[in-house]
Amino acid sequence: MSVLPEQIEDLITSLKILPGVGQKTAERLAFYLLRIDDKKREDLAKNILSVKDGLKVCERCFAFTDRDICELCSDYKRDDDILCVVEDFLDLVSMEKGGFFRGRYHVLGGVLSPLDGVRPSDLRIVELIKRVQDEGISELVIALNPTMEGESTSVYISERLEESGVKITRLARGIPVGGDLEYADMNTLKKAFEGRVGV
Repeated sequence: MSVLPEQIEDLITSLKILPGVGQKTAERLAFYLLRIDDKKREDLAKNILSVKDGLKVCERCFAFTDRDICELCSDYKRDDDILCVVEDFLDLVSMEKGGFFRGRYHVLGGVLSPLDGVRPSDLRIVELIKRVQDEGISELVIALNPTMEGESTSVYISERLEESGVKITRLARGIPVGGDLEYADMNTLKKAFEGRVGV
C-alpha cells in the first residue's frame, strides 16, 4: 500500500516515460512540481500540451519547423554542395550548436534496426537519394552515431549511392563507438567533423 495520493503516483508514473528519469528522479520532479507556484506549473502543463501544435516537418530536410521549409533550408548563405545526414533532429541541433558546418542537412528519422522492425522503407532514404540526384550534391557526410545500427545504416546508404558519383564521407572516430552525437562536446564533434573520412 502506498502512502502517496493517487494523483502523485500517477504523476510519478508519467514522469518516468522521460529518457533518463527513473523512480527517484520522477519522485523529486513530482514533489518539485507540487512546491512551485500555480503559474509556473500551468505554463509547464500548457507547453507540454502544445509542444506539437503548429509544428511540422520541413518538406526538404525533415527537421522540425513551424513552416513548410525550415530556416536552415531557407538560408541562402549555406553551402548547397554538401549534405549532412543525421539520425534525428537532436543530432542536427548538436551539429548546429558547434557552428562549424555550413552545408545542408537531411534527417533520416532513425537508423536501420531489424530487431526493432526498422527497415529502409521506414526511414527517409529514398528522399535522401532523390536529393543527392536532384540537388547536385558533391559531398554527402554521413553523421550517424557509431553504433551497430548506425554503422549498418551508413553502409546501406553508401551502397545505394555507389553509382551516383557523390563523394561520401563519415565523421572521424572522435565520437566513441556506442556514443551519441547529442552527448558529444562541441570540440569533439568539431574534430570528428573536420577529420571525416571517405566511406
